[in-house]
Amino acid sequence: MRRILLLGVAFAIAAVPGLAAAAVITAPATTTTASVVTTSTKTSATTGNGAPSGSHFNLNIIGVPKDKTADMNNNDGRRIFVELVGGQSASSLSGTDFSKISKVNKIFLVPAPPTESFQVLDANATDQNGALFQLPADVSTTWTVWARALGKPKGTADMTTCATVDVTVIDPTTGVSTTTTEVLCSLTTTLHLVRTKNAKFQNVTSSLLFVTLSAADQALTTCTTATVALFDSCLQNYFWNYDNHGLKLLQLRFYPASVLPLP
Repeated sequence: MRRILLLGVAFAIAAVPGLAAAAVITAPATTTTASVVTTSTKTSATTGNGAPSGSHFNLNIIGVPKDKTADMNNNDGRRIFVELVGGQSASSLSGTDFSKISKVNKIFLVPAPPTESFQVLDANATDQNGALFQLPADVSTTWTVWARALGKPKGTADMTTCATVDVTVIDPTTGVSTTTTEVLCSLTTTLHLVRTKNAKFQNVTSSLLFVTLSAADQALTTCTTATVALFDSCLQNYFWNYDNHGLKLLQLRFYPASVLPLP
């Protein structure tokens, strides 16, 4: 009933456009100032591990069996810790009240100030605050991101880009309206990460730098397209949901789009 009410209200008010081994990374068929590390002067070739040659920023997402307790704010170690086995599925998050969700294994994303770039602001995603990662404000159009899963033993993880939207619900009996902040996740572009042998980096830009909305979710927003770039003002509270099932290490590399064109 709540979802039906949401859609009815939304259509009424939103008519304005508005590491020894590597990994296989798949998606469902239906579906600071941080310095940049220079690896090569080439700009269009790929390396033996499948990643492009050129300047890039590294981020490691490390699964740990025990939650971290030390203060990890503003130490920019270029790594984020998540629970080795923990988190929740993106499908169970979508449509829920943002204020009530667990922030464990959530990596919240914020735009960098004009003079800054990539930076880990809070490296601990094992606590109730989640981790915090800063990216360039225009990252979706000027950067690409590549991923591979590493570590022993074998493990898997699902990583999904999510955001929120404020939704007004009117009680049909009393006429009283309430506003909640609802989570929307890119369920059709969730990354399924599997640690296997001899796989290479793969381009995951469309999954991690954009939110892909279902038709019903888009109707709740002022977004003019179903594919929304990070930090578009039609959504808020962008984050990566990391549902981990034993994956010890996910390596992410961010490359300027000039190194390799956007997909």
